[in-house]
Amino acid sequence: MPIMPGIHELGPENASLRIKTKRGGAAAKAGHDLLIEVTSWLGRLEVGDGLGQSSLTLSAESGSMEVIEGAGGVMALTDEDKVEVKKTLEAEVLKPGRVEFKSTQVTPTDDVQRLKVTGELSLNGNVHPLDFELEFGPNGAVSARATVKQSTWDIEPYSGLFGTLKVRDEVEVLGEAALS
Repeated sequence: MPIMPGIHELGPENASLRIKTKRGGAAAKAGHDLLIEVTSWLGRLEVGDGLGQSSLTLSAESGSMEVIEGAGGVMALTDEDKVEVKKTLEAEVLKPGRVEFKSTQVTPTDDVQRLKVTGELSLNGNVHPLDFELEFGPNGAVSARATVKQSTWDIEPYSGLFGTLKVRDEVEVLGEAALS
């Protein structure tokens, strides 16, 4: 299905924005791979008729992340654990404030099912390039997957148990929506 031109306002009421972390280190079996939902964000996707006429912007509140799932680990992730992870994210990992992405170029791929998005991510007081693709599916479905290397944005990946349990430096940011 070709990409239809239009303006699409996105947010938690009609789309999802999630972060997937993976564990590493000698004590990786003790930890959890996390799925974190961003609960306060707004995005705008403009798909134009021609080249250079499309854009994507996104703004999220860094303190609006909620752990929704933890996979693996010696013991199941409890609700209390989820609260503690949120506290750690806010106190030790991310500076309070806005996380923003603004495209500098959006171009269709050869198969017209995807858009290549090039832009800048402002995170933790730093701005760096970030590229990813938007993939369009049936019935207006759109998805995106971007890999963010935390250290690029001066984020020290979380570690515990005296450094033997670590969150890997690269995390995945996943977006899904159904465009009307």
